[in-house]
Amino acid sequence: MFTGLIEHVGEVSRREPGAGHVRFEVRAPGLARDLAAGDSVAVDGVCLTVAEPGETAFAVEAVPTTLGRTTLEEFGSGRRVNLERAVRAGEPLGGHIVQGHVDAVGEVISAAREDEALVLRIALPGGVAEYTVERGSLTVDGVSLTVAGLSGAVAKLAIIPYTLGHTNLGRLEAGARVNLEADLIGKYVARLMHPYETT
Repeated sequence: MFTGLIEHVGEVSRREPGAGHVRFEVRAPGLARDLAAGDSVAVDGVCLTVAEPGETAFAVEAVPTTLGRTTLEEFGSGRRVNLERAVRAGEPLGGHIVQGHVDAVGEVISAAREDEALVLRIALPGGVAEYTVERGSLTVDGVSLTVAGLSGAVAKLAIIPYTLGHTNLGRLEAGARVNLEADLIGKYVARLMHPYETT
């Protein structure tokens, strides 16, 4: 489980296609040395398992199912990625409950600076739109964000300067694809209420 609070911005240093998977080496001095083989780490919001830890970098692997449901297929050498280690029992939940299981890939419709903030408008595909509410939570590339506005299936998100300086969201522009994870509680409530819906 994660919180959507980014600990480190790393960089993909190598991509190696393998038999039935793709291996990514991520350079992340300051974070890599704290990881062990088998640890879970969210890479741009995708929960992956550390296959090989190191002092300044670590390796993760992704299978075709994960590559097809996320933006990982676009990752190449030099790509900056948001990183968060799995939260441990007893640690504070400063963001919201994030599983690292991407629900869908969305598209940035617009990215505009308003004063010191970056205002994003993101088209929400099915599997995300129905669970998104104004002033609720939405995870974008692993970052826990508050929905500032909602117009149909388009979410408005205002990225404050601190978040811009501590994540890779400042790179986003119109047309960019992002990993989206809807609010976990919203998904469970909707599932539990489904048998009681009337047509």
